[in-house]
Amino acid sequence: MRYGAGEMTSPVRVLVNGRAARACGDTEIPVDELAEETVRAFFAERLPEIVDHLDVRLRVTSNSSPGAVLTGDGTPERGRWFAPRSVDDLRERRTLLANDTSLGTGWAPLGPFESFVRELADDFSGTSTFTQTHPWCGSDVKVMGYFEGDRADVVLCVPQKSPFVPDRTAYLANKRAVLAECRRLAGLHLPGTPVGFRLNVRDVPERDELYLTYTGSSIESGDEGVVGRGNRVNGLITPLRPMNLEGVNGKNPVYHVGKLYNIAATRLAQRLRQETGGHAEVHLVSATGEPLDQPWRVLIRLSEPDAQVDQVQSLVLEALAGFPALTQELVREGVLLS
Repeated sequence: MRYGAGEMTSPVRVLVNGRAARACGDTEIPVDELAEETVRAFFAERLPEIVDHLDVRLRVTSNSSPGAVLTGDGTPERGRWFAPRSVDDLRERRTLLANDTSLGTGWAPLGPFESFVRELADDFSGTSTFTQTHPWCGSDVKVMGYFEGDRADVVLCVPQKSPFVPDRTAYLANKRAVLAECRRLAGLHLPGTPVGFRLNVRDVPERDELYLTYTGSSIESGDEGVVGRGNRVNGLITPLRPMNLEGVNGKNPVYHVGKLYNIAATRLAQRLRQETGGHAEVHLVSATGEPLDQPWRVLIRLSEPDAQVDQVQSLVLEALAGFPALTQELVREGVLLS
């Protein structure tokens, strides 16, 4: 990588791990082809510079779940989860069961500063007007915000793509454009609130140590991410708010409570917010092997003391009745999670 140019010198290795059924009875399912097509389509949309430089490695098995003891009567149900003889072996056609004992959390509404931070991240990493008119803007954007009530501070990392940056002067001018956009958005979301911004704080311009990459992402240097550290359903990482420790992306939409309960809890919190007018916090706790629509515990916290218990209970039951429709929505409609 250098000013005005760059190239990929070796492919990016993409590991696809997990379990999948390769057949249902005599009907084969092209798991490997589907996985590779999906990976390449994802990168073509998000990081088109590397789509022709991918080394996709598939580590997909059809192993049974632990605890399936073989007996003289044949293979138990758990042994058929990823090797069904027919659709009758698919237990999710009868009832959806939680795969784990875990927690799903949601709350509403977002505060003005939280909405602002989300807007910043989306503005510089998505398909916004800014990124469309500034092709040098990379997608590997990080935003950390701190709000004290009367002022805010934000640290951002916004990479630039080397083919569109001819020299140091251009890089510094692009940084000024980013900061100007930050101040514009702050005026819209936090009018009257002083906001301080620090951008690409590791830059040392006089030595040309800059957040300049060929692809606009640190993936080209072998950096990797782990989904468990990723954004939650609302697109934010909020350690001072109620939250659980699971990321939703990459998890099975049929039974994984780390995905389903977080989405259901967030949607329920939004409904409670609409009905009560105050802050709503929801925690759904699963017990492994139990029906998804029957959580082990449901905890609701509301800021409005006059909220009607019967109304709250009705909304909870309505949310739980959303299984298995939520799974079908995720599988068929491709819901954007964050």
